[in-house]
Amino acid sequence: MNGVLQAGRRRFAAAVLALGALMAVPAVQGCSPQPPAAAPLTAGLSQFRDNYGTQVIEIQISNARNVSVTVLSAEVSSPLFPAGTAWRARPEGTEVPPGQTKSLPARLPAPSCGRPGTDIPGTDNEAYAGSGAAPAEVTVSVRQGSTTSEEHLPAADPFGVLARNHSELCLAQDAGQIADIGLAPDLEVAADGRTAVVRLQVTPRAAGPGTLRTLIIERIEGTTLLAEAPESPWPRGLTVAAGAGPLKLSLRIRPARCDPHAVAEDKVGTLLPVRVDAGGRKGVLKVAAGTLLKARIHEFVTAACTAH
Repeated sequence: MNGVLQAGRRRFAAAVLALGALMAVPAVQGCSPQPPAAAPLTAGLSQFRDNYGTQVIEIQISNARNVSVTVLSAEVSSPLFPAGTAWRARPEGTEVPPGQTKSLPARLPAPSCGRPGTDIPGTDNEAYAGSGAAPAEVTVSVRQGSTTSEEHLPAADPFGVLARNHSELCLAQDAGQIADIGLAPDLEVAADGRTAVVRLQVTPRAAGPGTLRTLIIERIEGTTLLAEAPESPWPRGLTVAAGAGPLKLSLRIRPARCDPHAVAEDKVGTLLPVRVDAGGRKGVLKVAAGTLLKARIHEFVTAACTAH
């Protein structure tokens, strides 16, 4: 009899231990490792497509800590833009919760441009895309709880945002010494509505000492929204000299695409790429349509795609 009781007690004890183990499993599974409060902040650089024509970039601050931090200021240091690229928050700052990233917009200042081919390796805009070769650092002022500190963070730039913008701005600076290039606000739509004409205006500057002598417009390229009308090829190989008379180039355009999202999701379709050689510095000038012309182009593409 005693043997039976002892066996029963052993089975009961084993059952209690098993139940305890089963109850402990969810608690163990529910625990996830938390990042330490002192984990580093990290910084990166990016640029939204709708800011390609404005030289506004994004300073991205990522918080790997397990507590929120408040960013009070952020500034990018780079030899390509020695004046610094700064974002300033409101007095209360911008909160970055744990595990999140905040994008802080900042406008690039004037670039530091040397002679063509001596700034950084390569002279053509596309040579920088994706290189991430330009070194940069982000200095951030952050508040965590009641403590404010300044941190210096290496800035990841995987898409070569600084190098690409530096190349474009230096090219625009050199080209601007020879001529102003812009799009006229008017749009002439053909009677059948299939094509339209935009006008690229080239106004040479007066010749003078130290002025680059010629600008070569090698070709004009299409965009995600606009394409060359095959029956009216766009001009190529034009030489513009400082001190010469103004040029007005009529470009017949057609929609490059007619899917439903062409206009609705357009970001860079009205930035006209003009490939130039400005005194040896080669690349693409992105000539932006003004607000009025941009609206007219969108209306034209919508109507042309709907009708045909």
